[in-house]
Amino acid sequence: MDELRKKLVTDLKNMIIRATGLDDVAPGDIDDGEPLFVEGLGLDSIDALELVVALETDFGIRITDAAVAREAFSSVSALADFVEKNRQ
Repeated sequence: MDELRKKLVTDLKNMIIRATGLDDVAPGDIDDGEPLFVEGLGLDSIDALELVVALETDFGIRITDAAVAREAFSSVSALADFVEKNRQ
């Protein structure tokens, strides 16, 4: 993984922790391929809304389609791919 990708993944993990209030989780505790919702981190629909707002604020990315959101939020790796493709 190159340095830019590592930084993006770390930034996304920090954003997830901040936006969802997972104060007891460190970025290193989140596996890049781990599911974010239900299993894995156990996030819920309220957390999804918080992540959408954080993505818009931090990266200038808007997600308006539920199917796109489901795919993008499937894991940190998927989210990093999405950000890399859609970053403004």
